[in-house]
Amino acid sequence: MSLQLVTPPALEPVTLADAKAHLKVDTTDDDALIGTLITAARARAEWHTGRALIAQSWILWLDAFPDDGVIEVPLPPLQSVDSVTLFDAQNADTAVDTANYAVDTASQPGRIVFGCTYVPPANLRRRNAAAVAFDAGYGSAASDVPADIREAILEIVAGLYVNRGDGPDGEPLAAQALLAPYRVFKL
Repeated sequence: MSLQLVTPPALEPVTLADAKAHLKVDTTDDDALIGTLITAARARAEWHTGRALIAQSWILWLDAFPDDGVIEVPLPPLQSVDSVTLFDAQNADTAVDTANYAVDTASQPGRIVFGCTYVPPANLRRRNAAAVAFDAGYGSAASDVPADIREAILEIVAGLYVNRGDGPDGEPLAAQALLAPYRVFKL
């Protein structure tokens, strides 16, 4: 299994103005730096939680069709599945008809559940046999991201800004505590 980012988030869950207010910075001297730190903090929050925060598009590559007919789609919350494409040994692609599967966006992580009667082609290639194009994230606006996660991002930005490479590694404890309820665990 591998993930390929197709369309990154169009914006960040925290604005430059939000971060500057949190940092108590009132000049424009560090705007570029703070903007970079916001992106880094969002990436850290996504890594820590195993979630996509702002709407983004991905392709999930699978080396085989699942025996149980269920594909778990990482990076919750799953918004939609755009397509499921299978590749045969000659690299010919076949789009799976949406009537053959149901998309479960309520589960965390989301799932694609194939019907009991669906039988995938027998001659799938051994590497990257299936591609699932999907959209994930809480939404396309910063306000769609839970407030706790946005606050954690501000805490991470503050830690990165104050220490600028000289401080402790990892997220501040306050950020970890705010992100903990959103972590995705695999049982």
